[in-house]
Amino acid sequence: MNLITKDKLILASESPRRKELFSKLGVPFEIQPAGVNEELEGLYEPEEFAIAIADLKANDIAQKNPGAIIIAADTTVRIGKALLTKPTNNAQAVKFLKLLSGKVHHVITGVSIVGPDLNLAFAETTLVKFYELSDEEINAYVESGDPLDKAGGYGIQTMGGLFVEKIQGDYNNVVGLPISRLYQTLLKLGVIEFARETSK
Repeated sequence: MNLITKDKLILASESPRRKELFSKLGVPFEIQPAGVNEELEGLYEPEEFAIAIADLKANDIAQKNPGAIIIAADTTVRIGKALLTKPTNNAQAVKFLKLLSGKVHHVITGVSIVGPDLNLAFAETTLVKFYELSDEEINAYVESGDPLDKAGGYGIQTMGGLFVEKIQGDYNNVVGLPISRLYQTLLKLGVIEFARETSK
């Protein structure tokens, strides 16, 4: 499958995981991390929160790149009424993992697509169930340093995946980008299209 685009595409993220997932489209794109404050005041539903942060990122980069199409994403974890973003230190990572231990949580990624005459956003949710975790394994994982740059304090694609009993929904969404839904959306918008084979 060969996809092409006529537009300049920019992924507003410094996440190597999102870069790897976006690369699956096989179209040229640039990386420009957004420098925005990822803390919002006020009350937000989890989906609204993730979309709002993604919108901030996309619009920040769009202002610097008129004519380009910007794709931005933000992932958060909800358990009960609590929103778990990226832990700021080891103690918070331990707290997050203890909250998730043995329970089902929601991983929500908001995606924003911004460009000339284009402003669209959506949120994808995946349910994840953790095994019961011992203090020993939580502490060992936190000491590895892996949780600190990941929503909810774990990476499903790294050793944090050992804690996962089952998931319901898109695995890539938990990694940080629902690439299948994004692909379908970009296709419908005409941002990407199938390359036409030329006859020899």
